Amino acid sequence: MFISTDELKTHLYGESIQAIGGGDGTILTAAIDGAIQEAKGYLAAYDRNAVFSTTGADRNALLLIFVKDIAVWHYINLCNAGVELRLRQDRYERAVAWLRAVQKGEVTPDLPVAADDEGVNPSGAIMFGSNAKREQRY
Repeated sequence: MFISTDELKTHLYGESIQAIGGGDGTILTAAIDGAIQEAKGYLAAYDRNAVFSTTGADRNALLLIFVKDIAVWHYINLCNAGVELRLRQDRYERAVAWLRAVQKGEVTPDLPVAADDEGVNPSGAIMFGSNAKREQRY
């Protein structure tokens, strides 16, 4: 698993996890799974199976932080007991903004790029652009 339930203690106190879930670990696991699926939706140009099958220090640190932020946001929506809701919402929005920037190609994370058997990116993403318009005045 890309993130374990114990690793969310860097983003949410253990007491808050207990208060929200009432000791039911499946709720927290569902929030983590939802966060991973949400992040995967933005990373179509990358090898999502390779990215999310990594564990430990092999994981992309920034992606890990943002997936944790998304998971905590999904989890605290049940009950915000002892949680600063505005901070969590801001962090969730920042995580989604980063994922959108990756999706647009504005940010290039250190992740394996998806490729099929011929080495072509199967996501269908096409990068295009042009130079800035030049104006010459005399």
